[in-house]
Amino acid sequence: MTTETPTKSPEAAAVPPSGVTSSAKRAQSGHRRLLTRRDRLTLALMAGLPTILHVALVWVTALASIALAFTSWDGIGFDSIKWVGLDNFTQLFTNNPQFWPAVEHNAIWFVVLILIPTPLGLFLAVQLDKKIRFSRVYQTAFFLPVVLSMAVIGFVWQLVYNPDTGLINSLIGANEPGKYIDWIGDPDLNLWAVLIAASWRHTGYMMILYLAGLKGVDPALREASALDGANEWQTFKNVIFPTLRPTNTIVLVVTIIEALRCFDLVFVFNKGAEGTELLSILVTNNIIGESSRIGYGSAIAVVLLLISLAVIIPYLIATFRKERRA
Repeated sequence: MTTETPTKSPEAAAVPPSGVTSSAKRAQSGHRRLLTRRDRLTLALMAGLPTILHVALVWVTALASIALAFTSWDGIGFDSIKWVGLDNFTQLFTNNPQFWPAVEHNAIWFVVLILIPTPLGLFLAVQLDKKIRFSRVYQTAFFLPVVLSMAVIGFVWQLVYNPDTGLINSLIGANEPGKYIDWIGDPDLNLWAVLIAASWRHTGYMMILYLAGLKGVDPALREASALDGANEWQTFKNVIFPTLRPTNTIVLVVTIIEALRCFDLVFVFNKGAEGTELLSILVTNNIIGESSRIGYGSAIAVVLLLISLAVIIPYLIATFRKERRA
């Protein structure tokens, strides 16, 4: 008795059953259509609206400011815009008695921030990195001024500097008639008074940046330094601090930007009156002030933009080079 085993031709074996074919097609179409029309619309709104707002509020306004810097315009009607070429810049550099003091004050702002709150923030970060008790509480307390807006900080320090009821005058006995110290109105004191308030906030900012950098240091470096007989200061100076070079670069760029963009704190104090002139204050006073010299104010904004780019572009180039090497 012989049994015959049914055989299939290669062509028949290669053709899958009808049910398998339909399921495979559905699987392929499912892979192709991962996003429904509603998903695509949602993604378009989530990505498109921020992009449109960014382009409109940042790039368009920046390019418009650059264009208006070469014009004369009082802000009333586009037909009143007149092309003046480099006259705004010529007048700014030669005939504006507030421009160069403002540049000097911005430079002083940077020097003070880099010499006082930056080392102080590094010192606090090193101490908190030792895992002392209540370190979280200390971090919160020192970082709290960074969370507050500069306008709120200005109002707080106005109370501290108040000639009559302020904390400082009350402690030193300068809140009596004839002994008042006007910390905000005195041109010889107001800039330094504002810088103290700015340093109070900047210290917490620097502390967090350096603390993040210290957390990334390899513990093996500390152990190797201890085995070599180095003390704590030698370990920090020769081992830890050199590894913080990327953090130091970020700190430098952030400090320069903070020195250039300072506005709200000074505006709350005394609106950039005599002794506290800054480039950002001059831009605001000329654009939204009584005279509304929008072209002239735009010229000051362009100068501020060029100073900022002179700092930001080298930082971006160095960052991109590191990423390519990595």
